[in-house]
Amino acid sequence: MSHNVFELFTTRFVDAYYEPFLTIPDEVSYSYADIDRRSAAIAAVLLDEGVQVGDRIVVQIDKSADAVALYFACLRAGFVYVPLNSAYTAEEVGYFLADTEAAAVVFAPGRAAKLQPVADIAGVTRAFTLGTKGNGTLGEAASQVPGWNHIVKRDPDDLACMLYTSGTTGRSKGAMITHNNLASNALALHGIWRWREGDVLLHALPIFHVHGLFVALHCAILNASEVIFLPSFDVNTLRPQLPRATVLMGVPTFYSRLLAEPDFGAAECANVRLFISGSAPLTPGVFHEFTERTGHTICERYGMTETGIITSNPPEDAKIAGTVGYALPKVEVRVVDDDDALLPPDAVGKVQVRGPNVFCGYWQQPEKTAAEMTVDGFFRTGDIGSMAADGRLTLVGRSSDMIISGGYNVYPKEVELLLDEVAGVAETAVVGLPHPDLGEGVVAFVVASDPGLTEIDLRDALNERIARFKQPKAYIFVDELPRNTMGKVQKVQLRTDHNEAFGLLDM
Repeated sequence: MSHNVFELFTTRFVDAYYEPFLTIPDEVSYSYADIDRRSAAIAAVLLDEGVQVGDRIVVQIDKSADAVALYFACLRAGFVYVPLNSAYTAEEVGYFLADTEAAAVVFAPGRAAKLQPVADIAGVTRAFTLGTKGNGTLGEAASQVPGWNHIVKRDPDDLACMLYTSGTTGRSKGAMITHNNLASNALALHGIWRWREGDVLLHALPIFHVHGLFVALHCAILNASEVIFLPSFDVNTLRPQLPRATVLMGVPTFYSRLLAEPDFGAAECANVRLFISGSAPLTPGVFHEFTERTGHTICERYGMTETGIITSNPPEDAKIAGTVGYALPKVEVRVVDDDDALLPPDAVGKVQVRGPNVFCGYWQQPEKTAAEMTVDGFFRTGDIGSMAADGRLTLVGRSSDMIISGGYNVYPKEVELLLDEVAGVAETAVVGLPHPDLGEGVVAFVVASDPGLTEIDLRDALNERIARFKQPKAYIFVDELPRNTMGKVQKVQLRTDHNEAFGLLDM
């Protein structure tokens, strides 16, 4: 028996094979048959080029129907799909190519000039381009070959994907996701969110991370649903599609920006049965205002790259602002003290999770994998929370310094290391501060050794080195950083003293 997650998908959409799958408003609608056949053709090209089962395919392309077909192609042929944030710079992509020992790389045609040199340096000889209109070297080749209409048999623990998480020491780690991880999480979410015949998903998320690629698309595929496939989130393009949708998945920024529209309200949400928010905390203010304006209560859930979705509020039962709900079926969640001892209900401690959703480790970093796992197999999430007696989880913070800005993870150390290389910088500390639109904004506190150093110097130094979402939204020059008696920088004090920074700084 094969455990290839793509085989599971095909059993769900076979009866809707010629029905709409990806609909791009005002452009075109692709059926499940269209994307399935396109994936078979893309798989044929890659196989003809010598890519083998288990090889890593690194992908940095724009959101499109062909991007989904490429993902399907990798699953069906047994390749390991490695999607990269489209904002990553060439330097960052070069690191991922080398670290994965990639067999092939696929990038958007417009990025070829910058990315081909880093592919050459990394020794990746198979480099393709894939555009949003079926163009690019891979797209054009796939239009000229017969499809490879097979599905490679996979064991439950065989790798399907690898997603990179920012590293606490400055280098990203590849989280290895298995076919069973994907299948178990998708089936659980399809069940608890009560997907039904006729559901239509409004999709405005990127598809290079868990939320947009796994959570949103997988649920729709298991339901053989139509997906209104927007290239990105924009209030003016999303709102006209709401009346036809029944499910919207988004990050808190989606909802805060909708609420910023004075005429947004219940009328255009009448057909939507489920609004879901994740990837960053939803503020109680947005939670309550959304209910008042629309009559709908946003369903918060909790997940991360290494685990997929861990908990969710029930879609129809009472939801409580600030809580992230109950553990998914077959998933165990516990709150423990520093010694991994279970804490009583409502006590605040460290959140740990165990289940079929938990990844199988960090790529080629067994010591880091071991450090994040307990002796009894629970994964240390790095989040702090409490669990009510009935099992409902509430998150109150993070034990790490990680910043969640606009739904994307940013590790301060990565930014600090680059800033510390800039001439005229003595030392830096990077923290996340409350931001009205992004949830948290990245802020760099800088001690300068050169009094002539400016914010423009710092921005220019980072511009081509790290993705824009990681770059500080504000720089604050200080004479010294606060430290404890052991000399450690007190980031808690920086956050406390400058908590209102984005209400004071010119953004």
